[in-house]
Amino acid sequence: MLIRSRNRENGEMKVPTLALKSVAVLLLSSAMVVGSQEQPASSVPKVQPSPEQPATEAPQTGSQPAQTEPQSAAPLRVMVGKSLLLNTRERIKRISVTDAAIADPLVVAPTQILVHGRAPGEVSLLIWDELERSRSFDLRVDVDVSAVAEEEKRVFPDEQIAVTPSRSAIVLSGHVSTEDVAKRAGMIADAYSKNVVNVLTFGPVGAQEILLEVKFAEVDRTAVTQLGINLFAPGLGNTIAQTQTGQFGTITTTHPAPTIVTTPTGTTTTSTPSTVNISDFLNVFVTRTDVNVGAVIKALQQKNLLQILAEPNLIAVNGKEASFLAGGEFPFPVVQPGNGVNAITIQFREFGVRLKFTPVIMPSGNIHLKVIPEVSTLDFANGLTISGFNVPALSTRRADTEFELQDGQSFVIAGLMDNRVTNIANKIPGLGDIPILGNFFRSKSTQKSNAELMVLCTVRRVSPSAQPPTGPANPQPFLDKNKFDGKKPSGSSK
Repeated sequence: MLIRSRNRENGEMKVPTLALKSVAVLLLSSAMVVGSQEQPASSVPKVQPSPEQPATEAPQTGSQPAQTEPQSAAPLRVMVGKSLLLNTRERIKRISVTDAAIADPLVVAPTQILVHGRAPGEVSLLIWDELERSRSFDLRVDVDVSAVAEEEKRVFPDEQIAVTPSRSAIVLSGHVSTEDVAKRAGMIADAYSKNVVNVLTFGPVGAQEILLEVKFAEVDRTAVTQLGINLFAPGLGNTIAQTQTGQFGTITTTHPAPTIVTTPTGTTTTSTPSTVNISDFLNVFVTRTDVNVGAVIKALQQKNLLQILAEPNLIAVNGKEASFLAGGEFPFPVVQPGNGVNAITIQFREFGVRLKFTPVIMPSGNIHLKVIPEVSTLDFANGLTISGFNVPALSTRRADTEFELQDGQSFVIAGLMDNRVTNIANKIPGLGDIPILGNFFRSKSTQKSNAELMVLCTVRRVSPSAQPPTGPANPQPFLDKNKFDGKKPSGSSK
């Protein structure tokens, strides 16, 4: 323990002897006038961190032994770089502090002590009065957090963030809405001190729940027009003719060798008819066997209409994510490279109507939502063939948005439209450009599609209910075991 004594002149605080003697004579004279009644002991010196000095009481004189008063229960606190003024009722003789590097006390008046905060820490402050009675105080020096608290309040006015000092550290406590807010609050405190203790909690508070009522409405229209012709002439002899663009099926003509029959009268050679293999008869198939001419015609118009309506209802706890999927999974081959051998594994990918949302109840009572609706379908037209597997593509429409609503309000995500026109034409150069007759030497396919998706969401705050909801009505009653077991089988003698 480092003992330090100070006075106003030579470093040790002592009241002049002449003044003490004068005060003692006055007190003894007063006591003799009123009688020989014993004067009671003076009150315990009171230390209070007040800027105003109370009235100074005259100390009691006499030959009483030195006393040690009990330690103060409430510790004294001062910030680093600031001062604290302590007032006492008794005149101070000397003071002592454990570590002057943490706190530096200074007697500025017979009943006043000025304490300067030097560094974070805790020390003991001892005070002796003129009667050699001492009193001990716990003195804590903390870092100044007023500037940090003001900055946190300015940046996050709606969050409950408490900034308190703890020796050399700044402690952040309370509850905030999201994890991002807790991290950013810690970064602000790092700018004021290298030692920051962030104990902020975030996320749901209590059992607050959010109900999201969603309606998916999708209309998909597709129109397809296909026109083409394949001509073929197997011929009776060695002449074979055919024209095709290869867009709608293929035609293969095979001319086998002639049949030779040898008889005693001579050798007979018979031509074998040609064989025509048609992979796709398309829509119209025409042939003349007498002239060995045929045609396969593709003339098709197709219209498709697809309507999807899904109405999922999701409940999520405040701050937690909820998801919904109405669809399925399809196998997707994935090539796994190895030591010279490529292995193929199967993974399953999801498709259909999907919804993800995360609600957060704001301090103002509004509901902040992050919603990700998605509608995906299998697209075999744009699929691939990998190692013999026909893998379809995914046609996906997705939205990712954040907004804030009040309880019971709705929002609509519309305008998710997809208009496509696909035109594919094949022709034989030269012949396909001949007017009118060129239609026999070309083919075309035109596809037009129009898809529109609308998402309607309504958000509500709900609370758990002890009453079970009403179940759906069943068209047919289930088997009643009481009637079934009580009925005797026919033919029973009992």
